[in-house]
Amino acid sequence: MESIWSKTWNRKKRAALTGEQKTDVVVIGGGMAGILTAWRLMQAGVDVVVLEANRVGSGQTENTTAKITSQHGMFCHTFFEKKGEEIARKYVQANQAAVEEYKRIVREEAIDCDFNVCDSYVYSKDEEKLEQETEAAKKLGVDAVFEKQIEIPVSCAGAVRFPGQAQFHPLKFIDALAGSLNIYEGTLVKEVEEHLVKTDGGSVKADHIVFASHFPFVNFPGMYFARMHQERSYVLALENAGTLHGMYIGDGNDTLSFRQYGPYILLGGQAHRVGENQEGGRYERLKKAARKCYPSSCVMAFWSAQDCITTDKIPFIGQYADDRPNWFAATGFQKWGMSSAMVSAMLLTDRICGLENPYAEVFTSSRFSLEEIPQLVTDSGQAVKGLTKRFFHLPDETVSGLKPGHGAVVETLEGKAGVYKTEEGEIHQVDIVCPHLGCELTWNPDERSWDCPCHGSRFDYKGNLMDGPAQEGIQDV
Repeated sequence: MESIWSKTWNRKKRAALTGEQKTDVVVIGGGMAGILTAWRLMQAGVDVVVLEANRVGSGQTENTTAKITSQHGMFCHTFFEKKGEEIARKYVQANQAAVEEYKRIVREEAIDCDFNVCDSYVYSKDEEKLEQETEAAKKLGVDAVFEKQIEIPVSCAGAVRFPGQAQFHPLKFIDALAGSLNIYEGTLVKEVEEHLVKTDGGSVKADHIVFASHFPFVNFPGMYFARMHQERSYVLALENAGTLHGMYIGDGNDTLSFRQYGPYILLGGQAHRVGENQEGGRYERLKKAARKCYPSSCVMAFWSAQDCITTDKIPFIGQYADDRPNWFAATGFQKWGMSSAMVSAMLLTDRICGLENPYAEVFTSSRFSLEEIPQLVTDSGQAVKGLTKRFFHLPDETVSGLKPGHGAVVETLEGKAGVYKTEEGEIHQVDIVCPHLGCELTWNPDERSWDCPCHGSRFDYKGNLMDGPAQEGIQDV
């Protein structure tokens, strides 16, 4: 499984960190948020080092659908009602400023990244909801329009349109910025002290540390593991599917997203909480939807992405924790990673440079409100379920009974283990306990991965780490 972005762009390879270094700021994570933050800091005259565990853009950035938009689903009316007009307005303004900043950078830096300005739409079967969203968006300063007729082949009452949004090739864009930065790839951060970042190959001492690693991996302080969960969704790149002029996302569960890239339509959907896909079939259901929407189409590429979800649906961008004034976090972007990455870069650059930013309070990592309690209870319940499962869950599979091409938690002579049997009958057996906080992993047949239902860490069938917050793989047993 490889995204259309990876298939159509070759990235420069960079050396790993060796020895000791000293800098003003060290950014942990070479995805869109980390590279944008580092680049903006460099533009402001700040000395920056970027540490990336794999390759630049190799995490969520290469698996995005690469829509740059301030339209984050059907959110304006909800935010207006729950957060109040001021917070809702600042949230919209911050994200629209992010869209405009992408336009500026692409223009001024002359970046060839297939950048295309287009309209963004959220569609729904509920006409009243669409009307409410349109009016709320207008009150917040968005030139929103309720469109009853749209170009995608779905049944709906219409859509809310945000004009002047954008889409691009994320790896072409990020590579253009990364070329001027001091970046070390293949450099997994093992430990972070107050001003010191340690890796296997060396260390970096810095005045400020930015965690742009998708999910903050230092559990205490911050406790981000208790304040977010992760979800996974799936994408097909379709040939012979026609042409779209806008970007589309549906309101509610089991809806589809659409956008054009070159000759392909990117069709996304089938989201689920990480660790809750034991039955599989997500790609097959997307393919079924593709056949219905575009009967003449064929699949050119398919892949999946992972999103961190905060309890109140607003990212955490700002100081990592009250007792770590020199640490900063950028996480919880939901499905809006491209705009949120730019918001993070703007907010964190201002903060580190000692400048005021009018939107900072909206995204502060220390915020809490009573409306978050139900989601906190749900997320905590999932964590408790995952933690206790390893003690009380009795496997119903054995190694001998496992079909080729399948994985499962099985009972062995040594106890429970995670086993994957290849189509050729080769056995891969791993420890089933997540090294992050000890939850029992579950098998994801669509990705051939072991997923943590508590906090979203993922491992391939051989035990290698794929997604954090875990910082190490799981062992063969």
